[in-house]
Amino acid sequence: MRKIGFDNEKYIERQGAEIRRRIAEFGGKLYLEFGGKLFDDHHASRVLPGFKPDSKLSMLRSLGKEVEIVVVVNSCDIEKNKMRSDIGITYDLDVLRLIDAFRAIDLYVGSVVISKYKEQPAAVAFKEKLERLGVKVYLHYPISNYPFDVPNIVSENGFGKNDYIETTAPLVVVTAPGPGSGKMATCLSQLYHENIRGKKAGYAKFETFPIWNLPLKHPVNLAYEAATADLNDVNMIDPYHLEAYGVTTVNYNRDVEVFPVLNAMFEKIYGESPYKSPTDMGVNMAGFCISDDEVCKKAALDEIIRRYFDALKYKRLGVGTDEAVKKIELLMNQAGISADDRKVVGAALAKSAETENQPAVAIELGDGKIVTGKTSKLLGASSAALLNAVKVISGIPDEIDLIKPEVILPIQALKTGALGNKNPRLHSDEVLIALAISAATSPEAAKAMENLKELRWCEAHSTVILAQIDQDVYRKLGINLTCEPQYQTKKLYHK
Repeated sequence: MRKIGFDNEKYIERQGAEIRRRIAEFGGKLYLEFGGKLFDDHHASRVLPGFKPDSKLSMLRSLGKEVEIVVVVNSCDIEKNKMRSDIGITYDLDVLRLIDAFRAIDLYVGSVVISKYKEQPAAVAFKEKLERLGVKVYLHYPISNYPFDVPNIVSENGFGKNDYIETTAPLVVVTAPGPGSGKMATCLSQLYHENIRGKKAGYAKFETFPIWNLPLKHPVNLAYEAATADLNDVNMIDPYHLEAYGVTTVNYNRDVEVFPVLNAMFEKIYGESPYKSPTDMGVNMAGFCISDDEVCKKAALDEIIRRYFDALKYKRLGVGTDEAVKKIELLMNQAGISADDRKVVGAALAKSAETENQPAVAIELGDGKIVTGKTSKLLGASSAALLNAVKVISGIPDEIDLIKPEVILPIQALKTGALGNKNPRLHSDEVLIALAISAATSPEAAKAMENLKELRWCEAHSTVILAQIDQDVYRKLGINLTCEPQYQTKKLYHK
């Protein structure tokens, strides 16, 4: 059973109340820049056990008709087909996905903003596509020397050139497919346009991490640094907040560095700035909802080690850097942890050594017991580990085959025959389908199928980089998987 360290219901209540307070503070209109993931925030759910991946959406739904969504996408990202690596689709397609997802839970999407628009062909085509789909589109243009030339930015030649976004709700949530889309600039542009129309409106920022009222070196904040190692984000004490209030709070370098410029923009727009520090701009209540600090510390330390293995894997894949690896190693040293603290690593390596260095996978169950899987003629190591783990959870003796060889062999024949696959072993998705088929006639297989959900929050490690389909299955089952940064073969091309 996973220990809980975060009160999700309290979080939704307090977060909604804080946002309502900010709306009232600014006269009934707030532009809220949403950083991080609105959907599927699995990082938060890993380091704050009890935080649900859709907590932010639940909070917005609690505000009901007070909410309107504006999605921002950078035209440069559209032009170069920038991808979301976590779900494998381009930013323009993710805009459509986000709109569908918001609408599916009755959140109103008012419009899409295409930022840094210079009539790039792909951006023009996307604009026309959105309009054909009945979506309102507004255009924002590049501003020279943004964000530093404040007099030019806050003028008719800067924000004044942008389209004014027509909004109706008291809370306008500005979100995007990924970083660098122009969320903050969109919010500030709207403040400029509202002000010249004589309308009062405010700005706030919603970032879950770093958590401003936890210590700088708290493992939850260190885990955020590990998660953003490739972006060179650094947590730091907010010097402006300390000077203004004598209170120590945590922010990150980019917000601290840009605050004097933002402050100057606020003063140019309003006549005075409503904020004295970057921390003032935030509305994050997560730190008040930690119910067991020790549980969250342990979860965050585990996450840092997982991020270390991810950084090593991405470096091996050619999409990561030495700098990211070294940064996480430094964070591990600060936290007093090492890769050896991840118990499944040693278990997987030991199993591989026992089987002539063939790939092996180890899974740590909720009660701390470790189960391993080896490579065989019928199954890959990831598939074997899944079956062995669910056997133990279900109390099924090891000698019982959940899937009979006569079920596996025809699937292998299909793979290597009609489909021309050189690897006959069943991947994780294939073995689960075979298990589902077996469940129709086998009580043991049926029991195992029922208990697959018990694998959520288990830890796993593979001695090789698994095929993407195996990684995806483990992710869907909710298993926290890491891999050694090496392939099973020395081929140059790997699927």
